[in-house]
Amino acid sequence: MSPPKANPEGKIHGEILTEISEGMVALLKEFYGTGPSETKTIYDDDLVLCILRGGFTKVENTLNDAGEEHVVAQLRHAFQKTMAPKFQSLVERATGRKVIAFMSGNQNSPDMLGEMFVLEARDR
Repeated sequence: MSPPKANPEGKIHGEILTEISEGMVALLKEFYGTGPSETKTIYDDDLVLCILRGGFTKVENTLNDAGEEHVVAQLRHAFQKTMAPKFQSLVERATGRKVIAFMSGNQNSPDMLGEMFVLEARDR
């Protein structure tokens, strides 16, 4: 069996996934006050996708229970937009590649965030 494949920066693929997943959780806990209960990161070619499940705050749960899901969605969208530079910096450090596009989305039921990063093409 061959050893795990390393990227040009010397990191093994699994290490990059862990660094991004753990970094996203840490950023959410630091700036949002709570973090997701599950995180999955996929990194293939020039695409990084993070799916983060769980982590509504008490305020968000209260608003959702009152039928104000649109307010929670707007709040999360504004938060993701504000956090974009920190999210991008994390992905750039982990992959050693520049992020050229960032797209973000969220939904209330089930409680999920999706963060997608498109990386600059590698020199071939």
